[in-house]
Order: sequence, then structure tokens, then C-alpha cells
Amino acid sequence: MKILTEGEYYGSQNSEISFNGILLSQYSYTVDKTDWHYHENPYFMFVLDGNMRDCNKKTKTLCPSGSLMYNNWQEIHYGTKHSNKASGFHLEFQRDWFKTNNINIDLLEGSLLIQNPQIHLLFAKLYHEFMCSDDFSQISIELIVLQICDALNGKKEHSDASIPDWVAKLEELLYYDTSNLNLNDLSNQLNIHPVHISRAAPKYLNTNLGEYIRRLKMQKAIPLILDASNSLTEIAYQSGFSDQSHFNRVFKYYFNMNPSSFRKNLNKNS
Repeated sequence: MKILTEGEYYGSQNSEISFNGILLSQYSYTVDKTDWHYHENPYFMFVLDGNMRDCNKKTKTLCPSGSLMYNNWQEIHYGTKHSNKASGFHLEFQRDWFKTNNINIDLLEGSLLIQNPQIHLLFAKLYHEFMCSDDFSQISIELIVLQICDALNGKKEHSDASIPDWVAKLEELLYYDTSNLNLNDLSNQLNIHPVHISRAAPKYLNTNLGEYIRRLKMQKAIPLILDASNSLTEIAYQSGFSDQSHFNRVFKYYFNMNPSSFRKNLNKNS
């Protein structure tokens, strides 16, 4: 069984930053299928481009562009590539980092596809800081990483058994429906009273419905922005915004810059 040491991944490394127990790296994935292996440290893989599949002994998980996958240390798995080109951004932790920062090392277990739009947004900000890599990036990166752990901890407060079945259906409706759903629409489709949805949803989504929907739209937009062939108008419509100006406003709210500046900064440092 192959063991991948700190900072080691299958493929070709494009860039790497390491400090204070965390390591960030970007790789181009060059092999169609890896060997069975495990990593000595826990890590996240944010798929920047292409279609990947993460396979362990229990399941095979499709990871298209924009997916966020977590693999714990010593989690045996292999990966496959299903596109001509593919690349990913990794956040890796030395295990002592959790103790130093008073964070439970078992925050997440095994292999897991992260589907929380709040965490996707934080990874987009993390990737931006990684690419900019100026005098202020280190402190920004450390802050964002701690925010990621806080967000994960918030999601873990509810066990699967404690979450009502309708919440998963709600998340699915919000993800796949590109129309402007209102509370009555959701109530009719879920067969749940609108008052109950409005009161209970923030408990399980860790935010109100409007904010959750905005984050979902931004989650869809990030991988599209990374592809320079997509115009900002196309990205706005594909992400579920009514027009580009609305997309620009929401994007600036989260990233403190407009989408064109975000894209320009990434291209300048790539």
C-alpha cells in the first residue's frame, strides 16, 4: 500500500505554500487512475477543473469541477480522472495543527463530499489568497482555515439521525431549481408548513434561507469563473442569477471585489 507523505499527491505540482502546520498546493492531475493509497495527513481537495472520481472500499464519489472532497489520514482510496485535463487545490493539515489550535482532529471522519455552500465560499477565498500570495496572505489564510473548521463544527452538531428527512429534500430543491422559489412553493413541494420551514431551516442550514440560496449560487459560480472561456453574463445565468448586475452585487458582497477583478487577479498569478 502506497503512503503519500506531507504535500505528496498524484500528478504535477504547480505551486505550494506551507507554514504553521498547514500546507496549500495546486496540482494538475496527469494519470487516469491512481494506485490504492492513503495519506499521512488529513486533507481537502477542491476540484478546480475537470471531472474526478474518489473511490474507497465503501463508495465511489463523482467529483466534477467545483467539488470539495475531504479524506482523513489513513483513509485508503484511489482516484480516477474522467476528462482530458483536471486540476485541484489542496488544503492539508499536520496532525499537531489540530492540537495547537484546540480543534478536534476527528472533526470529520473517513472520506466525505462536502456540500455546504458556506464552506465552498471559504475555499474560494482561500484559493484566492493562495494565488495572490502577498505580505498579508498568511494571516488571511490562517483565519480562513479556522473559519472552515468552525463551519464544519457547526454542521457536525446535528447527527444524521437528528435531521428531519425533509431537510435533505429542501437542500436538493434549492440546489437544482434555478427559478426564484418562494416559501409557499417550498411548503407545497415539501408538504411542510411554511412557518415551520422558516423556523427550522436556519437550525439545520446554519443560516437563513435567502443567505443559503445566495451561497449556493456563488458555489456554482466559482468553478465557472475559473474557466476563462465563460463570459460573466453566461456565468450569471448558469448560476441562477436574473442578470449580471445582480451577480456582480452578490459576488462583491462575499469577496469584496467584482467577478472580473477576481478573475484578473487569479490569471495574473497563475
